[in-house]
Amino acid sequence: MRIFILVLSIVIISSTFVSAQSGYYEDAYRFSQSIPAGSARIMGVGGAQWSLGGDVSNIAGNPAGLGFFRTSEASVTLGYTDWGVQTSYLGQNRDYHTTNFSLPNVSFVMANPKSEFDRGNFKGGSFGISIQRIANFNTEYGYFSDELGQTSIIDFYLQDANGIPENQIQSYGLSGLAYNTYQINPITIDEDGNPISNPDTYDSFVLGLPFQDENITQEGSSSQITFAYGANFSHKFFVGGSVGIRTLNFNSRKIYNEEFPDGPLDRSTLQENLFINGSGINLSLGVIYKPQDYLNLGFNFQTPTWYALNEEYDAAMVANYNNYEFEGENLNRVEALSDIFLSSYNLNTPLKIGGGASVFLGKNGFISADVDWVDYSMANIKSRDFDEGPDNMLIDNLYTSTINFRAGAEYRFNNFRIRGGYGFYGNPIANSDYDRSTQQISGGLGVKLNKFSVDFALVNQKFNTLYSSYQVLDNQGNNIGLLTEVKNNLINGVLTLGLSF
Repeated sequence: MRIFILVLSIVIISSTFVSAQSGYYEDAYRFSQSIPAGSARIMGVGGAQWSLGGDVSNIAGNPAGLGFFRTSEASVTLGYTDWGVQTSYLGQNRDYHTTNFSLPNVSFVMANPKSEFDRGNFKGGSFGISIQRIANFNTEYGYFSDELGQTSIIDFYLQDANGIPENQIQSYGLSGLAYNTYQINPITIDEDGNPISNPDTYDSFVLGLPFQDENITQEGSSSQITFAYGANFSHKFFVGGSVGIRTLNFNSRKIYNEEFPDGPLDRSTLQENLFINGSGINLSLGVIYKPQDYLNLGFNFQTPTWYALNEEYDAAMVANYNNYEFEGENLNRVEALSDIFLSSYNLNTPLKIGGGASVFLGKNGFISADVDWVDYSMANIKSRDFDEGPDNMLIDNLYTSTINFRAGAEYRFNNFRIRGGYGFYGNPIANSDYDRSTQQISGGLGVKLNKFSVDFALVNQKFNTLYSSYQVLDNQGNNIGLLTEVKNNLINGVLTLGLSF
C-alpha cells in the first residue's frame, strides 16, 4: 500500500524532482522586462527620455542628462496602479482587478556647475541617487468554465511519467504526487498477462473529461537603487554613467481544480507555491549631443542585470473519491505533499541599446522620440542545483529581439505644461502568430512655481498573453493542453513633487 501523505521536509533540489518549478525560461523574460519610467514628467511624454536632460529620471535612464542640471533637486513620486485582466477560456470570460499603491521614485540630484566665467570645456556636472520601481508583479487572473474541457491534467501526468520506473515515481515532480493520489497507476501486466517487475508505464481509472478552473495570484516588485554622474562639456556634449543595484521579490500561488461528472474521481486540486528573491547589478553609459540649440541627440547603453536569485517551491495535491475501491482500499480524500525545495541560480538579463532625438520649440515645449533594441534570447540561466540546459535552450528558441519605440511632446504655457505620449514594445516571441506586443498611451499636466514643481501623469498600458496550465502533446508533437487568453489593461497614475535649490 502506498503512503498517502508524504512527510514534509526541506531538501536541496535534486534531479529526482526534475526541477523545483517548471518555467525558468518564463522567469528569464518576466525579470528582463523593463519599461522606462521615472518622474511624472517623463511618463507623461510616453517614457521618451534618451535625449532629454535635466530630469531626475536621467539617474536610472540616460545618466548623461544629469549634466544639464544647473541647480540641485529633490523629488518624490507617488503611484497608483489598477491592473485589469480579462481571461477567455472555451468562450467564457472572467474579469479581475488588482490595485496597488506605491512609491515608484525617490530622487536627489546634487548639481555642481562651473561658473560661466570659468575657462575650459568642462562646465561641471551632477551626481544623482534614486530609488525607482522597475517592475510591478501584483496581479491576479484565472478562468472558469461550465463546459467540459478538451483534455485533463491527468493526460499530462501520464505523458510525463512515461518511462519512469515505479520505484522512482513517488519523487518525480507533480506526476509523483498524481501517483501518490492514485490519479495515475502503473500498468503491472503485459499484453500476454505476465506480471511486470518495476513497471514504467502508467494508466488511469479516471473516466471522461473534467470541468476546469484555476486561480493565479502574483505579488512582488523589482526596485533599483542607482548612483549616477553626468558631466557637461561646452554645453554641447554630455556624458554620464551609472551603477544600478536591483532587488527582486516575486511570489506566485496557483490553485488548479478539475471536477469529473463521470467519476470515480469527484474533484482534484493542485496548489503550487513559488517564492523568488534576490539582487542584481547593472551598469549604464549614456551620451547626449547638442549640434544645435534646438536639437538633442542621445544614446544609451545598458548592460545586462546580473542577478543572484533564490527560490522556494512546494506543491500539494488533493484527490476526492466517492468511496471508490481500488486494490483493496476504499479511496475518499487522498492527499500528497511535495518536499519544500530550495535552490539558487544566476540570471543574466539581455543588454539594451537605445537612442533618441528631441526637438525644442523655443520656450514653448519640445517633441521627443526614442528607439531601443533588446534581444530576449540573450538571457541566460546558470545553477549548480538543477540542470538549466533545457530552459536555456527554450530561451534561445522561444524568444527573439524586439524594437521598441516611444514618442511624446510637451507644450508650455506660462507656468503650465501639457504632455502626451505613445509607446510600442515589440512581440518577444519568435515565429508567433499571436501578438504579444505592448502598447502604451499617456498624458499629463504640470506646473512650475519658482523652485517648486508638481507633475501628474496617467498611463494606460495594454498587452495580451496566452497562459498554458499544462502541456499535452498529440501525435504530431503539438501542445493540445489547456490554453487561456489573458488580456491585460493597466492604468497607472503618478504624481511627482519636486523642489529645486
